[in-house]
Amino acid sequence: MTTGAQALDEPIRSRRNHWNNQLAAHAQMRPEEVAVRFRGVDTTWKQLHERSLKFADALARRGVGFGDRVLILALNYPEYLETVFGINALGAIAVPVNFRLTPPEVAYIVSDSGAKAIVTDTVLAPLAAAVKAQSPALETCVVIGGASGDGVIGFDDALAEEGAPHTPLDIPEDTPSLIMYTSGTTGSPKGAVLSYANMNAQALTCIRALAIEPESVGFCTSPLFHIAGLGSLAPYFMLGAKTVLHPLGAFDATEFLDALEAEQATTAFCVPAQWQLICADPTVKDRKLALEALSWGAAPASDTVLRAMAEAFPTAFNVAVFGQTEMSPITCVLEGKDAIRKLGSVGKPIPTIQARIVDDEMNDVAPGEIGEIVYRGPTLMQGYWNKPEATAEAFAGGWFHSGDLVRQDEEGFIYVVDRKKDMIISGGENIYCAEVENVLFAHPLIREAAVVGRTHEKWGEVPVAVVALVDPDAELTIADLEPFLNENLARYKHPKELVVVAELPRNASGKVVKVQLRKDYSS
Repeated sequence: MTTGAQALDEPIRSRRNHWNNQLAAHAQMRPEEVAVRFRGVDTTWKQLHERSLKFADALARRGVGFGDRVLILALNYPEYLETVFGINALGAIAVPVNFRLTPPEVAYIVSDSGAKAIVTDTVLAPLAAAVKAQSPALETCVVIGGASGDGVIGFDDALAEEGAPHTPLDIPEDTPSLIMYTSGTTGSPKGAVLSYANMNAQALTCIRALAIEPESVGFCTSPLFHIAGLGSLAPYFMLGAKTVLHPLGAFDATEFLDALEAEQATTAFCVPAQWQLICADPTVKDRKLALEALSWGAAPASDTVLRAMAEAFPTAFNVAVFGQTEMSPITCVLEGKDAIRKLGSVGKPIPTIQARIVDDEMNDVAPGEIGEIVYRGPTLMQGYWNKPEATAEAFAGGWFHSGDLVRQDEEGFIYVVDRKKDMIISGGENIYCAEVENVLFAHPLIREAAVVGRTHEKWGEVPVAVVALVDPDAELTIADLEPFLNENLARYKHPKELVVVAELPRNASGKVVKVQLRKDYSS
């Protein structure tokens, strides 16, 4: 029995059930089968495994070892996966980062995680350089598609290096594999620590919910910095099934359908706004597709969209998934047969977790009553990195507090009513009002600010900023704010409208009454 990472004989290490050992098994048993296909180019399981180990060697020679953190700031490429596997081969922790963030936002994550290396690509190299300039602790910068020089090393150059290989370790399943940063209500991002065991449990959830088999062909459109990206790939790593990695960029329904048809993908996940565009494409019904399972999440789907999906893909079953990063992420699944009948529901809790709906004193509420849904189970994160108080608060009473206020009907279906964490979901991205408010507070003309979500036909919700100015006679428009916001906040978090008021509504305790703001400005 081991109590931590140790250098042990291969037969002992190979007993571990995590995605690095799964990759090694596929490289041994099906070496020439395709693991990942990207832009028409195949990477076999053998190639993926060997390149990952060579990258681990390169990191080890630069001082990265067990427990160290390595930031990944890149678009979707096979090298992204090689980077994750290479980091994890050392027992180090991969820290995927949203490439839409500004340099100060990324620099905060570097500081909080204590990352000592960063992996980026040629597109995002200028952003990585700006982050590195603010982060002296970043000792190593590797650029996918780039060349070596000026304090950086190209990814392929790193793989081609001569030198001593890393020492293989026995890495227990409860070892941290990923730190996935998600914005918090205080305005500071929190890093959810996910273990190999968490990702295994997530893989089994997907296999069951989407009926994934070794012969399945997955189609990944989600960015790999998002748990929906790596989480959706976990079942394919476990089973040795093929994944088609779709390039990131402006979503084009025709290009998406072209790729689905060319690759004969059997499963695909999109947010409802994307499915709406796909179903409206005039060529959709003429396609020769192999789709067996459609999945959607991150935002509600209307009955119009669900009916359009059923009409466009009559032979595929439709599954809605719900959850959050801290749960790796899926907690509830709504099967297609119930999608219209239970419109607005996120489904039922998956069988592998425990869920309760409780009041503020942790008492179970009756069916139909509103309470917070709390969880336990194998997909639950280990905690928030470097934030013991936030972890203790989240785990109060021995259950993970989701922050989602829900009700459950008599058949056990869950309906989300509100969010304690005051979060806006826009185009599948989480926007926390406090984070945007903290940026607005720093503007010299703004005295106080509050952000609420407004319903939007395309994006689901968009943020609206309600502010009071230092000088009541001054003027401030959303266009005036843009340069300031560009420097301090990812663009998808920008308020889409600015409302200037004399005073924000407050209750007797002096707290802003957001219920009133939502009533006035959310529609």
